[in-house]
Amino acid sequence: MAKSRTIHICSACGAESSQWFGKCSSCGVYGTLEEQVINPNSNLSGGILRGGWQSNIRLQNTSAIPPQPRISIPFSEITQEEQFRFPSGYEELDRVLGGGVVPGSLVLIGGDPGIGKSTLLLQTANQLSQRLPRILYVSAEESGQQVKLRASRLGVKETTTTTDVNSNAQELKNSKSANSETNKTHSNLYILSETDLEEILRELESLKPQVAVIDSIQTLYFAALTSAPGSVAQVRECTSALMQVAKRENITLLIVGHVTKEGTIAGPRVLEHLVDTVLYFEGDRYASHRLLRSVKNRFGATHEIGIFEMAEHGLIEVTNPSELFLGSRDEFAPGTATVVACEGTRPLVVELQALVSPTSYSSPRRSTTGVDYSRLQQILAVLEKRVGIPLSKLDAYVASVGGLGVEEPAADLGVAIAVVASFRDRVVDPRTVLIGEVGLGGQVRLVSQMELRLKEAAKLGFKRAIVPKGQTFADDIGLEIIAINKVIDAISVAIPAQY
Repeated sequence: MAKSRTIHICSACGAESSQWFGKCSSCGVYGTLEEQVINPNSNLSGGILRGGWQSNIRLQNTSAIPPQPRISIPFSEITQEEQFRFPSGYEELDRVLGGGVVPGSLVLIGGDPGIGKSTLLLQTANQLSQRLPRILYVSAEESGQQVKLRASRLGVKETTTTTDVNSNAQELKNSKSANSETNKTHSNLYILSETDLEEILRELESLKPQVAVIDSIQTLYFAALTSAPGSVAQVRECTSALMQVAKRENITLLIVGHVTKEGTIAGPRVLEHLVDTVLYFEGDRYASHRLLRSVKNRFGATHEIGIFEMAEHGLIEVTNPSELFLGSRDEFAPGTATVVACEGTRPLVVELQALVSPTSYSSPRRSTTGVDYSRLQQILAVLEKRVGIPLSKLDAYVASVGGLGVEEPAADLGVAIAVVASFRDRVVDPRTVLIGEVGLGGQVRLVSQMELRLKEAAKLGFKRAIVPKGQTFADDIGLEIIAINKVIDAISVAIPAQY
């Protein structure tokens, strides 16, 4: 009988060590090595779990298994086929996934507690159950009754499928009510309240659903490991086992992951490498809108976002997100400017607000909401040095409407104009958008996807755009384009002497 062994696993990077050290030799982080005891005899036989999947745990007798020969294929002989996808029922989710759900893929969704991850996946499972015959929702945190109660609050409707039981002679023979029933009705959405990995794997292989939701991966446990659920070893082994079953049975897995206080998904870093897609569900819990952002996608573009609004009966898609981040253009206050940000391939028209006032402290305060703090400091320094606006003794506050994170350099020009407008107590034309990156020398640089940004602004009724020089457009944008070289030129155009 093989003996159990003790290893130390880094909770930050997942590296293993036979001894404990204060500093991980792989990632260099202090205090992250955790002791894990591995018992190879628990529910294992030659490294094979009862469910039939191969464990990642390295056993002493696995070296006796000869490796299987593999045949490589020349790159030129590989045929490229169009990837089949099916809709999730939400266009915003399909957009983030790259055009739909890929069968057999693993999607990891992380987010702060209470942000709406379970709500999103329960609603998605309900939508999928209206198109597919078998959807499994594994709830490791709630009982079946609690899931049912939450589904009723969200307005989830039961979708049933009617099958002819007379087509199966054995089922007809064993059914006590076969003489009185010719059809059997059952729900397409199945609920499993379980935390044991083996039971979940057994249900996946038995039911063979098209899509399965795991809520959440940190609450599952593998009996062969003595560590607590949520530890590095547990998360890694559970994810690896689920991945093998999903790939073999062509099951799409939507996995919920908890996040740490730093905002990253809890568990080893290898967790994000195992899955095909990593999504983050973001937003202020006190605000109504939620952002679904992709940071990794093997089947589509990264940094795409989908926008939802949390309503009384669950999440609702936002079809025109630019209107969500635009204030009222009828009454523009001093210190307000409009920019066009791009998240992936989606342009978003966002209103920025700035407030500059005399400070009552020895050092002025700088505060941002939705805008990168370091870029604000840089823009304030450029305005004082290159334009001659004395801001070193003034407090400066900059915020984006709706709290959307606008961190790309294309919003620099809008931030600069909003700050100057607040300093001069002037109003910027509400029909004008500003796009451009501000350099340290006061110049305004070109940004990517300019034509896409301008078309979005024209669609929303804007009349004028202040952009850097050097940009050419193939089509008529429908806007008055004002090209400038330096930020001081943009100020003279956006904030004229008389308005």
